[in-house]
Amino acid sequence: MTYLWILATLVAAAAQTARNAMQRNLTATIGTVGATQVRFLYGFPFSLVFLALVSFAGGEAVPVVDASHFGFILAGAVAQIGATGLMLAAMKERSFALTTAYIKTEPVQTALFGVALLGETLKLSGMIAVLVATFGVVLTAWKPGAAREGGGGRAAAFGIAAGGLFGFAAVAFRGAITGLDDASFVMRATTVLAWSLGMQSVLLLVWMGLFDRGALTRSFGAWRGSIFAGFMGAFASQFWFIGFALTSAAAVRTLALVEVIMAQAVSRKLFDQTMTAREYAGMALIVFGVGLLLLGP
Repeated sequence: MTYLWILATLVAAAAQTARNAMQRNLTATIGTVGATQVRFLYGFPFSLVFLALVSFAGGEAVPVVDASHFGFILAGAVAQIGATGLMLAAMKERSFALTTAYIKTEPVQTALFGVALLGETLKLSGMIAVLVATFGVVLTAWKPGAAREGGGGRAAAFGIAAGGLFGFAAVAFRGAITGLDDASFVMRATTVLAWSLGMQSVLLLVWMGLFDRGALTRSFGAWRGSIFAGFMGAFASQFWFIGFALTSAAAVRTLALVEVIMAQAVSRKLFDQTMTAREYAGMALIVFGVGLLLLGP
């Protein structure tokens, strides 16, 4: 159990990298809002399948979500919608790997939200690991003269804001998961996942029905690619939530920085993008920080 959160986080990071790449491609055809809702609307049915399987396999009843849990889930759901939209907007401005690096300034913000909302703290080794890995992300993302390039400032602003909202959402979801009683950690994680995706689907359907029916129609027309992106989104979230059930959100999101390295591999293979020596040095710091997190007492 001590290391199960590590496995869950690595699986989630890999699945999320694949989902982000799919959403990036969908943005070109159905727009940012349309691609944002794909992970929620098309992911929600899969979360119900996951919940049914967990309940059947473990012989457990689905726990009741009361008002306090509902508040945490709703706050996380809204923050995650905003974060996803900002992430895709940043990807339209800059490269896939570079945008991922901006977003991964998230762990420091997650640690702060964890202290403010849940009273969580990291040990000294954990705090150093978060700072080292985050500095590696900054080094990877920073580029001389970027401020003079079109879109560079917007991409940084969108990406860092997305990271903050993702961090807030992670802490809110952990608050909901740990607050549920009388259920296994897998059942609690899966229950919160189903509730959050259900809320997000309703919110986005209402928003798009009122303000962006064209994007909604296009997303239904692109259902083939959307279904797989939705599945990968739900699959990734299932393992993120399992990680949140087992340890602090800050620890999970720090280990998740390996996604920057995964994103670079995707960028080279799918988008024909390359990295500089400075960016590789930044990734080395990410690896060092993650290693410190895992080896620390």
